[in-house]
Amino acid sequence: MSEIAPTILAETPDDYKATVEQYHAFAKRVHIDLTDGEFAPTFTVGVNQLWWPQEWQVDIHAMVSHPSQYVDALIQMKPHSIIFHAETSEDLLPTIQKIKAAGIKAGVALLKQTVPEMVHNYVENADHVLVFSGSLGHYGGSASLMQLEKVRLIRNIHPTVEVGWDGGANIENAFSLSQGGVDVVNCGNVIHSAPDPAVVYKQLVDEINKHSVI
Repeated sequence: MSEIAPTILAETPDDYKATVEQYHAFAKRVHIDLTDGEFAPTFTVGVNQLWWPQEWQVDIHAMVSHPSQYVDALIQMKPHSIIFHAETSEDLLPTIQKIKAAGIKAGVALLKQTVPEMVHNYVENADHVLVFSGSLGHYGGSASLMQLEKVRLIRNIHPTVEVGWDGGANIENAFSLSQGGVDVVNCGNVIHSAPDPAVVYKQLVDEINKHSVI
């Protein structure tokens, strides 16, 4: 069964605090974006400014050029998972192994142009593969449902891996993403920009849990 995970992307500690407090009332699993201004063109709050309610299950999506410079600090925070991008210039396998050795789920994110077979070794060793259809470092983006073909390709390599989706998820396409095999539908702008984020979150949960009429 799929899950909805609200996304937090904040450039200042005040914005971060306000979003955490707003989502605390309803969120269970949360996707926190971290950027470095290099791999992604924007700067979010830094690692040392991240915090979250103890009961949250947190996935940290680090859009950074040098994962090895971040991994130790992120491990110390003990999130549920840490996700780095396959497209960085570093060999990601040692980082994946270090995360897993710490008892944390290791994730790898794939940009639109990255075919799973191109990074077979990462997919094979990861606990989570994130299909990224968004805009690096920004809320929004469009959900290119053609990217759902990657779910099949990912599971050809690693049949039991958890698959996430990031980018353009909304009430209109959440059901299609869920039916397409996405386990974790990360939702940014649709929740963040809503007059009542809790209401939209519930609508999204209802969408992914409805029964197909086909």
